[in-house]
Amino acid sequence: MEEASVSTSATTSRAVQFESFGGPEALRVREVPVPHAGSGQIRVRVTAAGLNPMDWVMTSDAETATRFGLSLPCGFGTDYAGVVDEVGDGVSEFAIGDRVFGGAMSRAVADHVVVDEAGAIAVGGSAHRTPDGVDDRTAAALTIAGSTAAAALAVVDLGPSDTVLIGGAGGGVGVFAVQLARLAGARVIGTGSATSADALRALGAEPVTYGDGLVDRVRALAPAGVTAAMDLHGTDTAYAARELGVPDKRITTIAAQIDGITPANGALAAPGAIEEIAGLVAAGRLRVPIAASYPVEQIRAAVELQAGRHVHGKVVIDL
Repeated sequence: MEEASVSTSATTSRAVQFESFGGPEALRVREVPVPHAGSGQIRVRVTAAGLNPMDWVMTSDAETATRFGLSLPCGFGTDYAGVVDEVGDGVSEFAIGDRVFGGAMSRAVADHVVVDEAGAIAVGGSAHRTPDGVDDRTAAALTIAGSTAAAALAVVDLGPSDTVLIGGAGGGVGVFAVQLARLAGARVIGTGSATSADALRALGAEPVTYGDGLVDRVRALAPAGVTAAMDLHGTDTAYAARELGVPDKRITTIAAQIDGITPANGALAAPGAIEEIAGLVAAGRLRVPIAASYPVEQIRAAVELQAGRHVHGKVVIDL
C-alpha cells in the first residue's frame, strides 16, 4: 500500500456552511479545519464548484434536509472540480497533482473536499479525471446535470426517428439533454421563455414557449407528432406529452413524480456516463454554457441567481 501523501501544511480553509437551514441569507463563508484523506480517500483542492437546484432544495428547511441525511452545521453544493493535493493509504487510481471533478453532496463549495477513491456522490463522494482541454469551471458543471441528463436519455431511448419535447430545455440539465438528444439523432423541441429562444437554437433545439397553449404550439411545430418527452422542470411538459399521444414509457421527469411515468435519477446513470460526457466536451462535441461565475464571497448572490430558474446555463463558484 502507498503511504499517505500530503502537499500542504495549512490548518484552516474556507467552507460555505449553514448554521440554520433556509435560503441564501443563511449561507456563511467559514474558516474550518482542513480535512485530511483517510484510507481509500483523496483530498481535492477545489478550484470551482457548480450550483444545481438540488443544492438549495435539500437545505431549504430542516425537514427536507433530514430526508437527505443532512444535519447542522451543514455544507453547501455538490459539484466540484480541482486538483488532488492529498491521497490516503491504499489509493491507486489518483495521485497528487491529478485534475479531477465529481460530486460530494452538500459539501462541495469549500477550499478542500475529501472523497472516496471509488465512491458515490451521496455516500463518500465521487471523483473522475478531468480530460485535457476541459477547464475547471466547465468540469465543475458536469456531474449532477450531466448524469441526470444521461439518465433521462436512457429512459426515453432516443434515436434518429424521434421528435422529443424537452421541458426546461435551457436550464442546467436541459443544456445537456438537448445536445445529447441531438447527438442521438433526434429532433428536439425545447420549452423555455421567449427570451431563451436564441439560446435554445444555439444548442440545437427548436424553441417553443411554455405555458397555456403549449400543446397547440407543439402540434403546429410538429404536425407529424412527438414521440418522446423529458420534463426537466415540473409536470406541465409531461402532461402535455400525454395529450400529444406520447406513451408513458417514453416520458420521464426529474423534479416530480407522476403515476405511470418513470422518473430519471442521476444516481442511476449508466456506469461511465459522466466520463463519456466529459469526453464529448473535451472533443468539442458538447458545450457547457456558463451563465455566470462568482467568487465564493458572493455565494448568496450566486444562489439567488441560480434559484430564480431563469439562467440559461450553469452558475459556478470560483475558489
